[in-house]
Order: sequence, then structure tokens, then C-alpha cells
Amino acid sequence: MAVGIALVALFILFCLGTPVAFALFASSLTYFLIGADQPMVMLIQRLAGGLESISLLAIPFFIMAGVFMNHSGITERLLKLAELMTRRLHGGLAQANVLLSTFMGGLSGSNIADAAMNAKLLVPSMTKAGYPKAFSSAITASSSLITSTIPPGIALIVYGYVNNVSIGRLFLAGVVPGVLMAVAMMVLVSIQCRRLGYQKPRRERISRHEWVSVTRAGIIALLLPVVVIGGIRIGVFTPTEAGAMAVLYALIVGLFVYREMGLGSVAVATRESLMASVNVLFIIAVASGFARVLTWEQIPQQIALMLSSGVGSAVAFLLIANLLLLVLGMFLEGNAILIVLSPLLAPVAAQFGIDPVHFGIVFILNASIGTITPPLGTVMFTTCSITGVSIGAFIRAILPYWLLLVALLLVVTFVPAVSLTLPNWVF
Repeated sequence: MAVGIALVALFILFCLGTPVAFALFASSLTYFLIGADQPMVMLIQRLAGGLESISLLAIPFFIMAGVFMNHSGITERLLKLAELMTRRLHGGLAQANVLLSTFMGGLSGSNIADAAMNAKLLVPSMTKAGYPKAFSSAITASSSLITSTIPPGIALIVYGYVNNVSIGRLFLAGVVPGVLMAVAMMVLVSIQCRRLGYQKPRRERISRHEWVSVTRAGIIALLLPVVVIGGIRIGVFTPTEAGAMAVLYALIVGLFVYREMGLGSVAVATRESLMASVNVLFIIAVASGFARVLTWEQIPQQIALMLSSGVGSAVAFLLIANLLLLVLGMFLEGNAILIVLSPLLAPVAAQFGIDPVHFGIVFILNASIGTITPPLGTVMFTTCSITGVSIGAFIRAILPYWLLLVALLLVVTFVPAVSLTLPNWVF
């Protein structure tokens, strides 16, 4: 009865628009207040225990590396590189938007951070170039989802920590799906821009000196994911230590290579990193407490038993899991879904013989798509609040990209080689 009331309280809080972290904490507190068999101190212990992991140190490290890169001027340099590479394509700025998200996936690690950055940086330029603001916002939001799978995505770290899956393998497993998403979106952007007459290709020649200078500046930043994955692969450092190395690399680039950071900007960037890290880690802490409540009531075991006995094959299980996660992603924040639901579904996936790394990528893609889906998609609201586009106009503009992402999700789900070939080859 106690857990039932707690779940009802959680649902009511969601309907009232309460932030996910506070809703999860309030429902867990309700469980203990109305008759749980566990003492209240257990809730506090689980909230603290949810953060007692060396692996989770990678999250603030990679967030800090991304913020430092932004303050060092790397974003503008990567944008110039993206524009240079897409200038001869239909819809050059829109193509650059997708390409910049792909580049920044290896730096920011967060789709919300990527969407916010591109909404501020690119949407005004796209509007001046004649793109409708809703179209620009839709591309910005949908392309930011690439960040979730390109290493070192925060979602990859969280999933690996919660389900005891190799973070190094998850990093590599996300590369091909991320690149596939980027290529598919660029093709769709080209088709739409041709049909609607947005920004025709630019034909003027670029000097060799400009090519070399822009490419050199961009490659310095793009070396960061190579350093991270390469170091993990050859055993020089763990994923957590790789995060610390990423911060050091970002500092060196900002202070000594680009020379656009000083002590003042380092202090501002550190404060931004602190606030962003606290938001993510607070959700992880309260979601861990809520997940333990479910475990005490043996709800994961009941769900696993129900699914394993009622579902006849791995294909049927994957279809049900995709549908469930897409629906829940409309209402819940991505990290909360990862922490609460992945421990429920991952053991069932293992019973059906589904590779844990493959299922992790499928899970993360589902949670990412939910962030651009009404009514409560976090990336949708972040983008619209910055660009000033109405939710209705945004939904109409993003529908083709949403359908494309669902199609790619099905490809990744039922063709495991898409996500597993690279980690199996490297490891």
C-alpha cells in the first residue's frame, strides 16, 4: 500500500509540473512516512550512497571539460570548420548545425547543453539567412540528440555505472549510431532545403590558407575524443581518469593554444561546471533512492517475471521496451529514466540473450528521443524557451526528424552489429 501511494504521489506531482528530481524525492519520502518497513535513515543513506562511486566522478570532469572548451573559443572554431565543410551543400547553415552537434558530442557530453548552445549561436544566423525560426529550432533540437551517443556522452557514463556495463565499450558502441544519425539528418536537411528553397550552395572558391587555418584550429578540439577513447583502450587511464585528462587538455588549449582564457574566465567556467554537475548528480541521487524503494518492494523482480513469462522472444521484448521507453520519455527526464528503469529492464534483456552494451545504446536512444517529444520533452522546452518558438510550431517542424530518429532507433534495435561491431573489433 505504501509504495502504491508513493507512485500515485509521483504521478500527481508530474501532472502538476514539479521538477523530476523533487517529485522523485517527495514520492520516496512519502513511502517512508506512511508505513514503510525501513527506517527513515535508510532513505538518507541511499541518497548519499547513490553518489558513492568513482565512476560518477567522470560526469563533473567531462562537463567541466566541455564548459572550458566553450570558454576557450572552440565552439566558434568548430562552427567555422562545419560551415567550411558544408558550404557547397543545400542548406549550408542547417547542415553546419547538424555537423556542429556531431563535433560537440565529443566535448559537451550533454544534449541539453548542446541544444542550448546551438540555439543561441546558430538559430539567429539561420534566421538572418532566411530559415523559418521553427525549422531552425527543430534542427537544433533533433541534432542535439547525437550528443547522447557520441563519447563521452553523460548518458553513456550513467548507464554504465547503474548497470555495471563497461563504459569504454559503451563509448565505442555509440560512435556508429551517432554518425549514422548525423548522416541521415544531413540527408533529410538537404531534401527539405531543396524542396523549400532554403540557402542554395555557395560556389565561390576558398583560399588554401583559409582551409588550412580553419581545419587546424578545429582538429585541435576534435583530438579530445581521440585522446579519451585511445587512452581508455590502451589502458593508460580509466573513464574517470579520462575525464580528468579531458579537463587538463581543455585548460591547455584554452590558456596556451587559443589563448582566449584567463584566470577570470577559468573561475566563471568552473562555476558553470559546478552548477551543471549539481543538476545531474542531484537527479542521480534522488533517482537512486527511488530505485531502492522499488527494489525493497520487489517490483523489479515482479516486472522481470511478468515480462520473461509473458513475452516469447527477444524481438517482442525489444518492441515492448522501445514502446514503453518512448512513452515514458515524453514525461520523465532522461537521467531519471536511466537510473530508475534501466535496472528493471536490463536483467530481462540479459535473460533473452541481448548484449548489455547493445541494450544500453537502445535504451539511451529511446530516452534521448523522449527529450524532443511533447508534452514534457526537456530539450524541446530548452530550445523553444531560447528561440521564442511556440510549442505547436516546433512540433510541426520537428515531426519529420522525429520519424527519422524512430526509424534509426529500430535499425539500431534490430541490427546489433550497428552498435557492437566497433567495440568488438577494438576490444
